[in-house]
Amino acid sequence: MTGIFGFYPFGEGREKWEASRFIYYGLSAMQGRGQETVSFATIKKGKIEVINRDGLVDEAFKDPLPEGYIGLGQVSAYPKDYLIHVKEPLELVLAGDGKPALHEDKYEAFKLLAEKLAFAIDKNPLEETLKIIEEVKGGYSFIAITEREEMIFGRDLMGVKPLEVGSVGFDLGIVASESCALDVIGAQSSSSVKNGEAIIFDPLSIARKSSTKAKCAYCSFEYVYLARADSIINGIPIYDVRENIGKILAQKNKVKADVIIGIPDTAIPFSLSYSKEANIPAKLGFIRTGRHTRTAIKPTQMERLIGVQLKLNPISSSVDGKDVILIDDSVVRGNTLKNTVWNLKRKGAKRVQVRIGSPLIISHCPFGTEIPQKDELIGRALSKEEIAEIIGADSFEALTPEELSKAIGLDKAKLCMGCFTGEYP
Repeated sequence: MTGIFGFYPFGEGREKWEASRFIYYGLSAMQGRGQETVSFATIKKGKIEVINRDGLVDEAFKDPLPEGYIGLGQVSAYPKDYLIHVKEPLELVLAGDGKPALHEDKYEAFKLLAEKLAFAIDKNPLEETLKIIEEVKGGYSFIAITEREEMIFGRDLMGVKPLEVGSVGFDLGIVASESCALDVIGAQSSSSVKNGEAIIFDPLSIARKSSTKAKCAYCSFEYVYLARADSIINGIPIYDVRENIGKILAQKNKVKADVIIGIPDTAIPFSLSYSKEANIPAKLGFIRTGRHTRTAIKPTQMERLIGVQLKLNPISSSVDGKDVILIDDSVVRGNTLKNTVWNLKRKGAKRVQVRIGSPLIISHCPFGTEIPQKDELIGRALSKEEIAEIIGADSFEALTPEELSKAIGLDKAKLCMGCFTGEYP
C-alpha cells in the first residue's frame, strides 16, 4: 500500500510557502501505509526537484528539505517504489496508490499512467484526465504536479483507493490518502474525491468533473486495517467502524473469559467495544518496543516474526492465570498470530480465544494491497477449528463479509471485498 500527499498554495504571495514542511508531517501521519520508501517533489520558479529515498520519513529527510512552494510526496510499502518523473512532452511528477490495470508491477503501471497524462493534458487537462480515468481500469488514486504549476488528482471509476481533500482557509489546497494527514498540518477536511472524479488546481482556480460511468467499490480493508483510526474515509469515520466490529464480534459465538486483549494498534478499538458489549474487562496486553512498524507488510517471514517479537511484549500481570480473548484485525498466514498466542501462554494465560475483526483473507489483491499468494493464506482452505489448532488457540472466530459490510455501514455491492471473497468488482 501507499500513502500520497499533495500541497498547493493559491493566489498572491504563494511563492512564500515551504511545501516540504507540510509534506514531511503529512507523510509522517501516513507512515503506516508504507515504510520501505519515501519521496518528495517540489516546484520552485518553474523548476521541479524530485528526491527519492529508502526508509522512514524522519530518517530519510532531514534539514535542509527541498525548497519549493508546490509539492507532493509518497510513502510506500514496496521497495524502490518512488515518485514517477516524466520529462516529455510535459514535465510532471506523479504519486499513486493502488494499481492501474496497465502492468503487473505497481511502479511500471503508474509510470504508464503518468506518460498518458503527460501526452494528453496539453490543451484541456480536466477533460483529458477524466478520459484517462475512464479508459484505465484497476483500483487506484493519484496526485500529479506539472511544470505549468498545476496539481492534477483523481480516483479510478470504482473509488477503490481513498483520496481526501482539505484546505487551510482560501490559501492552501491539501490532498492526501487519509484525512489524518490533513489534521496534523492544521487543514480542514473538505470532502472525499469522488470515484471517477478528476480535479485540477491552478494558481487561481479549482476545476473538477466526475464521470457518468463511475460505480462504487470502496476497499473494505481500509476500514479494518490500512487506515489510521483517526481518519475519515469516504465520509465514514474509521474509529466508528472499528467499534462496530468489536460489538459484532462480542455478539457472536459468546465465550466466557477474564480479560479482553487487543493487539496494538489496530485492534484496540475492537477490544474496547467488545469489552463494553460483553461486560468483560479490557486490559493493555502488550508493550511496544521501538517505533511503530507494520509487521504484516514485512517482505520475509523471518522479518515478520522478529518484528512481532520485538515490537510487542506481553504484560504478564494482564494475562497470568486468566482466560483471555485475544482480538486482532486480520489473519493472513497465521504465523505471527501463532507466535502471539504462544507468547501469551508463555506468560501464564490459561486459555486464549482468538477473535478476528475481519473475514478470513482468501485471495490476493489485484489493486496493490500487500496480500500474499493464495497458497500462503491460512484461511483459504482450513476450517475455524483447524486454524485454532494450528495457531495454538482454544477457539477461533472471524467476521463474515456480511458482518463487515454491516460494521462499515455500506451495502456489499458498494465495497470491494475481493480479498475476503475471491470476487472482485
